[in-house]
Amino acid sequence: MFGPWVTKARKTSPQFQSEHEPNLTESEIRGLSLSEIKSDRKTSAGVMMHASGNDANWRLYLDDLHVGQRFVSDAHALDERQVIAFASQFDPQPFHLDDEAAKSTLFGALAASGWHTAAITMRLLVDGGVPIAGGIVGAGGEISWPKPARPGDILRVESEIMEIKPSRSRPDRGMVTVRSETCNQRDEIVQILVAKLVVPRRPTVDEDGSP
Repeated sequence: MFGPWVTKARKTSPQFQSEHEPNLTESEIRGLSLSEIKSDRKTSAGVMMHASGNDANWRLYLDDLHVGQRFVSDAHALDERQVIAFASQFDPQPFHLDDEAAKSTLFGALAASGWHTAAITMRLLVDGGVPIAGGIVGAGGEISWPKPARPGDILRVESEIMEIKPSRSRPDRGMVTVRSETCNQRDEIVQILVAKLVVPRRPTVDEDGSP
């Protein structure tokens, strides 16, 4: 599933240059964190924060977040086997299953299902792309696919905090709007997700040390 007409993409700065792209095997790419295949990137909000699955103990509460805060995930190498396996089970359309059949379609070549891109995005976010305490708990959102992801793409997710609204009725949490752009190694945006997340506040501690 893919709709190039759905969205108006916001261009990101083309600073990601993967010198590893053509020469590494899939297993080697999977072993790389994005910090190893790209240089640090500064934005108007400061340094983009990178977290990987190894940083499981580093999680942010509502109190730690601010508008303009940015995060970048690790990378995921997409190959033809993954594209066909996902489509076979969840989106069995010819342009997601067979490169030859895809040539006569809108895509012109084998393309990943938009839902496959969404699933990869979710995994990258959960693995530290947006290190929220309590997990990625969605309360709604909008998703669009400006371009299809294709075999050979190395995907990453860049996220930005757009809005923070502490809850009036539930003081232990708030609602955070996060814009996440899934990009390939050419800095092409293949998915835009604007999600509203339920984020807990940092637990208060009594004088005796109990929460």
